[in-house]
Amino acid sequence: MKKQHIIIAFFAVGFLFLLCGCNRPKGLVKNMDEFNQAVQAARPGDIITLANGVWTNAELVFTGKGTAEKPITLTVQEKGKVTLEGQSFLQMAGEHVIVEGLVFKNGYTPVSEVIAFRKSKEELCNNCRVTECVVDNYNNPERFESDYWVGMYGKNNRFDHNYLVGKRNVGVTLAVRLDTEASRENNHRIDHNYFGDRPILGSNRGETIRIGTSHYSLTNSNTIVEYNYFDRCNGEHEIISNKSCRNTFRYNTFFECQGTLTMRHGNETLVESNYFFGNRKPNTGGIRIINEKQKVINNYCEGLTGYRFRGALVIMNGVPNSPINRYFQVTDSEASNNAFIDCDYIQLCAGSDAERSAVPVNTVVRNNLFYNEKKADLFTVYDDISGISFQGNVLSPNLAPISKTGFTQAKLAFSRDPNGILLPGDNSVKAGITEVKPHATPENTGVRWYPRNDQEVRFQTGKTIAVAPGTNTLFEAVKNSGSGDILELAEGDYLLTKAIDVYHPITVRAKAGKPTIRYEKNSLFNIENGGALALDNLKIDGAECPDYSGNAVIRTSRYSMNRNYKLFIENCDFTGLDVNHSFNVLRIYKNTFADSVVLRHSTFSNISGAILQLDAETDDIGIYSAENVVIDNCQFADIGGTALHLHRGGNDESTFGPMLQLNNSRFQNVGGDKRNKAAASVSLHGVQVARITGCDFTDCQPLKLHLVVGDPITKIKESRFNNTAKVVTQDGSYKDADLNFN
Repeated sequence: MKKQHIIIAFFAVGFLFLLCGCNRPKGLVKNMDEFNQAVQAARPGDIITLANGVWTNAELVFTGKGTAEKPITLTVQEKGKVTLEGQSFLQMAGEHVIVEGLVFKNGYTPVSEVIAFRKSKEELCNNCRVTECVVDNYNNPERFESDYWVGMYGKNNRFDHNYLVGKRNVGVTLAVRLDTEASRENNHRIDHNYFGDRPILGSNRGETIRIGTSHYSLTNSNTIVEYNYFDRCNGEHEIISNKSCRNTFRYNTFFECQGTLTMRHGNETLVESNYFFGNRKPNTGGIRIINEKQKVINNYCEGLTGYRFRGALVIMNGVPNSPINRYFQVTDSEASNNAFIDCDYIQLCAGSDAERSAVPVNTVVRNNLFYNEKKADLFTVYDDISGISFQGNVLSPNLAPISKTGFTQAKLAFSRDPNGILLPGDNSVKAGITEVKPHATPENTGVRWYPRNDQEVRFQTGKTIAVAPGTNTLFEAVKNSGSGDILELAEGDYLLTKAIDVYHPITVRAKAGKPTIRYEKNSLFNIENGGALALDNLKIDGAECPDYSGNAVIRTSRYSMNRNYKLFIENCDFTGLDVNHSFNVLRIYKNTFADSVVLRHSTFSNISGAILQLDAETDDIGIYSAENVVIDNCQFADIGGTALHLHRGGNDESTFGPMLQLNNSRFQNVGGDKRNKAAASVSLHGVQVARITGCDFTDCQPLKLHLVVGDPITKIKESRFNNTAKVVTQDGSYKDADLNFN
């Protein structure tokens, strides 16, 4: 009888175990040891499930050999509740393996890629898939330490319905690699992904997608990129860099992206039915054609403002007998049935110079619609266009044809279709897109279960905090503030015995009068990674600063910043920054980058150093320190250093800036200190766009220009130079034609 009870109990326990097991996900693993054991034992059809929670420093190496009917799958217990953090990464290898639901955040990869379709150079993925995964601001803290977020190798792999946002350090977001025979003619598919905000890098190697490299650019990749949404992917000139042959880009949407879909290397590319919405944002671009047998058809471009290599349509000049890493001549190519609505620049023979002298040949521009009633100079022709034939193109009435044949002018009325596309009401017009194809939207790309947060640095989005005069009251207010908060200072005196570290966007402004701030450290504000600062209607006095050289009012982090900052100064007075030499208003360090530095309606007097010394990147490899600099209605008097030193060295053409607007400002006795190595009141080196209007320079060191890289735009208007050298360029003179001086 006792034996029977034991048998009954055994079966009862077994039944309960099976009953409980029915509710557990198949193959649930809770730590790396269990994961590795599950991978080792995996067979076709198996599912390995990561348990909910934070997986820190997880080195997931997922290999296996499934079949088309029975793949091996790595998934998560609940999507959105499994995160890989710290120094985690995923490497895949084998046949028919699927990964879904992973989230990488709060860290960075310690190896070359976050997600790699290989374990090693010999162990690759074939017929594998990564779907519904997230990589969110998973960046190396060192701005110029390179990595990829996704590296695709092998053949017949798919990367789809993923969400990648906030790539901030050097390196391509997604790269298709062709560095071994086993990864060529790969037939990969990249589709329905949401590529979120990629801020301006201020350097080359900031592409969102790159397929191939110059070394393998004459190799076929056969990769399809379709139905992807690119949201403000602004890293560099090339949003997509095609560097291999026979790739297809179709049905993708580019929203306010500063840059172009670029056929940088490789031939026989098809660019079809993509949609570009610039919304008149600066530097937004379209499609750039280089090389042979390229086909650009049925694309829609609206509100694109980019110039030169960032034009809505750019057809490049090439290098005769070009080395593989330079520019091949455009040959046997076409741009047909594309619509360019409210775009600013169509660039033909772009890049023409002594090296790039091979003009396009046997190329056709056919049945395109070019419509912009606000500009008369849509087309820029840099060289001989006789090798381009124009057929059936339609222009808005204000645009003059650039060829005797191939263009007609027509007044058209447009209406928006349900997809947001402007279409002419006249059905007889045969130019422009022939059909509105289904394309990527925020709703049909990425994942649905992960929040999409705004990545933009924004001021004045938080609460307003009242700050009373006194010692360190401002320090405490900033310490207890949140992102976007506004600190309102009552009229009176403020003394800081501690430097203020700024880790998020804050605004410091006067509530009444003009409060005076003094401080006893060698800097007042330190903009750290993630920080941004706006100052309004304040007086800042350096009389209490230590009697040492090298003080500053504002400085950036001494360490690498992978988040861009903004600095706005309006209606402020800076004085008495002269207790010792080299006292700057702004002091920056290498590996930091400003989206915008703006000075408006402010005065600067009795300062021994510089106001804006934006010259920390001196390696002369195309890296620079600030994208947009605006100085408007400011007064500078008795300044020992430069009012502005803006530097971009080298000859790299992959980035946009710096860009300067200097308007209606007065300079008196600026730049005369013997330690001012620039020997200038304003020094601009390699600045891409400089517009100087309505400025007075009296008893100043000269305005110095060093015009390098690309085709810089420099315009100086209505400015006066009193007892000041007019303009000094690198060859000791200036030319009206070069500087547009008027």
